Amino acid sequence: MTIELFYSGILQGLIIAIIAFGIMIPFRFLNFPDLTAEGAYPLGGAVCASLIAAGIPQIVAIIGGIIAGGFMALCTAQVALRLKVNSLLAGIILSTMAYSVNLRIMGKPNMALFDMGGLKFDVITLIIVLMICITPFALFLHTDFGLQFRTIGNNPKFAVNQGISVNHYTSLGLFIAGSMFGLAGSLMVQIQQFMDVGIGVGILIHGLAGLMIGESIVGNSTIPKQLAAPIIGALIYQQIHGIALSLGLSPSDLKFFTGSIVLIVIAIQKRSNDAL
Repeated sequence: MTIELFYSGILQGLIIAIIAFGIMIPFRFLNFPDLTAEGAYPLGGAVCASLIAAGIPQIVAIIGGIIAGGFMALCTAQVALRLKVNSLLAGIILSTMAYSVNLRIMGKPNMALFDMGGLKFDVITLIIVLMICITPFALFLHTDFGLQFRTIGNNPKFAVNQGISVNHYTSLGLFIAGSMFGLAGSLMVQIQQFMDVGIGVGILIHGLAGLMIGESIVGNSTIPKQLAAPIIGALIYQQIHGIALSLGLSPSDLKFFTGSIVLIVIAIQKRSNDAL
């Protein structure tokens, strides 16, 4: 039972790592707090599940989920930047709208995917997928475009003075982040072989918890640390979940438990900053 929980924790942790990686992009690189994960994650899952149920190949269905998640995040960026709506509020509005969109796409609140598709996703496969996500982004950050991208979050006024388009780079960053959310949702529905319209509830706090735990352990002062933090944190966070369940914590208490972890990490980081 302990081995099963550990393996399941690694599997779930890798999915959370993809989400935490997506959350890190607007929060850390763009200084653009965003809640789109709550909507883009289930949207990607809904699109992927519906395409698979319609007989579309899994790879194409996953790409569909990725594009759907990226497009939703792009919409969030445009609402925030062009309509001058607070980025957090824009994410909440779009995520709320996505719930109705998901119901339209699926035609019902939930959908079973048993015995559909031939690809199976195990730990090794998910590690490969995660590396495919991170490696191109890491290379991009070291290009001239990547330097301009990082400037948006570090000093937006300087970026504007240098003729760097805040809109274009912010939109690009959110599209990449949303694509990660859509990918995570697409993978999760295939691992669970089930899609429910409510799977996105609370997913943002899971990703944030993983990101913050990782940053408290490895820091975020360099690009390698920033890229490693969401992966390490998500894996540790999910194992903490598994330990809590093995000790008898009810699944219904996990959201309270997750919130408590985030608050504890925030308190620790604040004390560390104050000490400096």
